[in-house]
Amino acid sequence: MKCVRMSDVKKMEIAEIENPKKEEGKVLIRVNACGICGSDIHYWVSGEPKGLIMGHEFSGTVVDSGNRGDLKVGDRVTGLPISPCGVCEACRTGNPQYCPETWSKAVGLSLTNPGGYAEYINCRGDMVRRLPDTISDEESSMVEPSAVALHAVNLANIKVGEQILIIGGGIIGLMCAEFAKMNGASSVILLETNEKRGTKAVQYGKVDAYYSALDPNVIGKLKEKTKGGFDKVFECCGNEPAVTEAILGVKPGGTVVLVGVSTGPITIPTVISVMSEVKMQGAIAYTTEEFDTCIELIANKKINVQKYIDDVIPFEEAQQAFERLTSGEDEAIKIILKPTI
Repeated sequence: MKCVRMSDVKKMEIAEIENPKKEEGKVLIRVNACGICGSDIHYWVSGEPKGLIMGHEFSGTVVDSGNRGDLKVGDRVTGLPISPCGVCEACRTGNPQYCPETWSKAVGLSLTNPGGYAEYINCRGDMVRRLPDTISDEESSMVEPSAVALHAVNLANIKVGEQILIIGGGIIGLMCAEFAKMNGASSVILLETNEKRGTKAVQYGKVDAYYSALDPNVIGKLKEKTKGGFDKVFECCGNEPAVTEAILGVKPGGTVVLVGVSTGPITIPTVISVMSEVKMQGAIAYTTEEFDTCIELIANKKINVQKYIDDVIPFEEAQQAFERLTSGEDEAIKIILKPTI
């Protein structure tokens, strides 16, 4: 089968590999669409691990239903890409994102389990979800990133009337804006280094204003505008400047939710977080309930994710798509890959 795999630093290649074999407890799926995620970009920038076939925001069609007696060949599905053990305390309490095994064999995030940048994938039967007819293949590729944002917003416990700052205008940041407004936020401000992305974010209707993160005085301006800082800040970049801006921008006693992932240690102004008693809340992935909720919200048109999809392209254009998403000058938010178009 055809796939897109990582060959070097900032290099993707088209390759032919063997089709996945039938495995006990797994559903064999023909991929219909797969989104490019921010974590995929981190891998691409580092070039490691070489040979990785990414893609964990997938939708597809059942080829072999495996142990899922309620599924049949031809059913349209998506799935949680994670691989929790199912027996530890985290799994028993409905929080598989904490499970030590969750990422060890995750679809598209491990060398042992190729992802949706291939024509076929295997996904654990208990993680597969049948799709309603009211959700398209492209929209269902947005379930996973939507669930990441929903989890972050749920952790923040936003109250009606609160002022929210989002740092980073990628899909996670913009979906955080969606859910923040849904939970009653009175205003949502975006900090973004890419002017085209920032301007576009306001046009989507959930972000009230965009400010350039490159402005050295931006935090001072925003603290004056909010009369002391934001109630909740969502840091969706995972780099040192963004985390620092989050700590500086939140009001005393406020909450910073760390959604972005840093691949290395970073330096932050802890004295400010201590003196202002800032709450620092990590956020990783989602619960199974949150994933299922996002399927329902998208299928029932409670949230519009289609507007965030800029392009749907064939595998052969994957390299150019990654270059666009990391250029800092392109307005694209979400690009979807398809084996064939």
